[in-house]
Amino acid sequence: MRLTRLAQLTLAGALICTLATPAQARPGPPPKVPEAVGWGGAVASVDADATAVGLEVLRRGGNAVDAAVATAAALGVTEPYSAGIGGGGYFVHYDARTGRVETLDGREVAGRTAGETLFQENGKPLAFADAVTSGLSVGVPGAPATWAKALELWGSRDLDEVLKPAAKLADRGFTVDQTFVDQTALNETRFRAFPDTGKLFLPGGKLPVLGSTFRNPELAATYRELGRKGIQTFYRGELAADVVRTLQHPPVDPASGWNARPGKVDGKDLADYRVIQRQPTHVDYRGYDVYGMAPSSSGGTTVGEALGILEHSDLGAVSATQYLHRYLDSSRIAFADRGRWVGDPAFSQVPTRQLLSDEFTAARACLIDPVKALTSPLAPGDPYHPVACATGGQAVPETHEGPSTTHLTVADRWGNVVAYTLTLEQTGGSGITVPGRGFLLNNELTDFSFAPATAGVPDPNLPGPGKRPRSSISPTMVLKGGKPVVAVGTPGGSTIITTVLQVLLGRLDRGLTLEQAIAAPRASQRNTAASQAEPAFLAGPERAGLEALGHSFVLNPEIGAATGVERLPDGRWIAAAEPTRRGGGSAAVVHPTR
Repeated sequence: MRLTRLAQLTLAGALICTLATPAQARPGPPPKVPEAVGWGGAVASVDADATAVGLEVLRRGGNAVDAAVATAAALGVTEPYSAGIGGGGYFVHYDARTGRVETLDGREVAGRTAGETLFQENGKPLAFADAVTSGLSVGVPGAPATWAKALELWGSRDLDEVLKPAAKLADRGFTVDQTFVDQTALNETRFRAFPDTGKLFLPGGKLPVLGSTFRNPELAATYRELGRKGIQTFYRGELAADVVRTLQHPPVDPASGWNARPGKVDGKDLADYRVIQRQPTHVDYRGYDVYGMAPSSSGGTTVGEALGILEHSDLGAVSATQYLHRYLDSSRIAFADRGRWVGDPAFSQVPTRQLLSDEFTAARACLIDPVKALTSPLAPGDPYHPVACATGGQAVPETHEGPSTTHLTVADRWGNVVAYTLTLEQTGGSGITVPGRGFLLNNELTDFSFAPATAGVPDPNLPGPGKRPRSSISPTMVLKGGKPVVAVGTPGGSTIITTVLQVLLGRLDRGLTLEQAIAAPRASQRNTAASQAEPAFLAGPERAGLEALGHSFVLNPEIGAATGVERLPDGRWIAAAEPTRRGGGSAAVVHPTR
């Protein structure tokens, strides 16, 4: 997981930095702000440079989609281990003119020769460590196609224009903070195994220095090429050839001894890639319309099912202990069903409507006992034939999913809203940089099950040709009366789902402000024997009561790094981000009022 920043070396206002060495004088940037309120639009991300890029697009008359793509491209510069054109993601858009929520599935896909045994050798699944840092783990990236499709459908600027600020930022550099140092150190051994990765991220053969300037002119040139030639160069042109060559013949240093298994994706796989427009998931929760990302992501179905279960409890009236008890067990139930039923709908029948139906969620809600926690692994229910309180069948354990991702949320003066989560999967992705291009390739295919999760139980998340691995990414849009109320999302692997759910419940049920809901101590139950919990949660007054009910906890130092926006009744926007997680996020509005 991403390590917490130990220092607040923050970036703001300016899109560029001119520091040549740590010793040079430089004006101190204003601190990151976790909440901003005002008019004209809002941007929230984990990084102040990226937020500043998006805000400037809004100031110059761009809409939420233009600003979101520009912010995402900037995050590819400043958050290169979590995002970029070598990865993918899911894009949710609210159109103020039509009142519709629309989504793009920009998930990475397996090559057309991939089979169910993609990650098996000699009849046995590979160890995750052997699979992740290899060409075998690389799926066809979806980010460039997502950016182009979003701009085509809903943007007001072209790709070339919205990539220019990020290219400028990559050329002139950003200030290295502690998170960047820590994440590089975490990956140092495998980065050194690939000379191009080491040259880029270990300048002079050493870890980047705190407070120095990190530049990436190769990525700047790549962005300019994409802007000039269009995304066809990424999927069919010279850049596509470079990507295929790199993943099929990982440029590893033989002296490292690293077995970087070759990938199976080829030029035809890139040329065939398509972003998919999907109908969002939708549930009515206490009069709010909650929209999420449909499969291949499990975010919308799992968050939605948990909300449906929780609608049978008055969470605003119960004690804090009872609220958290019901939140944890609703997550446990929803994850039990996720593991059995959700995968790429092009390859298996995914009962999205049935999982979110009132009949099924009512049948699952009756499993929650106010005086006793459920135990895991819990067996899935049958959404096609709901039976109240059914507990039979075989449980499906949680599979691995890397937590390195980033999320941005944007709104504009016209009322359009974007919630966009993008990822490489592992911190540092596959660890393989495309030579001369300045970006890392993903390792998203390791989100597949390497073998059936439970013998004898169908697993919808096994690899397959052209298949999209299941994701937990959960960009979520909440409307009331057809108008936006809240949009939110987060990184965090499978904890994405529980983080988004907890933020929504805090805001909609427990009377917290958006900033308070984002900042609240977190716990995450994903159908495992113990729930993960942050230190502040474990130190809280509810722990003893939850343990008395049968809950148990293990430490997770940090869960998620959410951002969101909220529309106030007077038309102003609130932008909100983390106050401390991942060093704190950056929230900004075009015309602040306080």
